[in-house]
Amino acid sequence: MKLAVYPGSFDPVTLGHLDIIVRASKIVDHLIVGVPVNPAKHFSFSVEERMELLHRAIAHEGLQNVEIDRVDGLLADYAKRRGAMVLIKGLRALSDFEYEFQQALTNKKLNPELETMFLATSAENMFLSSSMVKQVAGFGGDISPFVPACILQTIQDRLCGRA
Repeated sequence: MKLAVYPGSFDPVTLGHLDIIVRASKIVDHLIVGVPVNPAKHFSFSVEERMELLHRAIAHEGLQNVEIDRVDGLLADYAKRRGAMVLIKGLRALSDFEYEFQQALTNKKLNPELETMFLATSAENMFLSSSMVKQVAGFGGDISPFVPACILQTIQDRLCGRA
């Protein structure tokens, strides 16, 4: 495998996302972390802010073979344009698999050369989601166990209303 894409909303980046990025970067030669542009969806962080948070987290990990890019349009088309033949998807639970399996079949239909590789999340991150981080932060809870330390303050400032 040479080039893969790991797509996600990353709103905000969690330790679960970072775990998948680190592990996937060891499997492929080059990993593109794809941040979607979706005007129909409400995000807490803009595309540019999510990309900046990812850049900081990746730099802190010292990952040299990871690129952050925005994804406009269909993921299957983006992967084809970039020459990627593999999508990386993290799975936390059976409910994730059902949705991601449907997405994988759709992407395969749109781009027959594209394969989807599922990585099971690490046990310590099975419960973790961006939505959960936003909910805890919204009630003033401590999100430091859930997000990379190098971007914690930025996330807290936004989600806890300190910005």
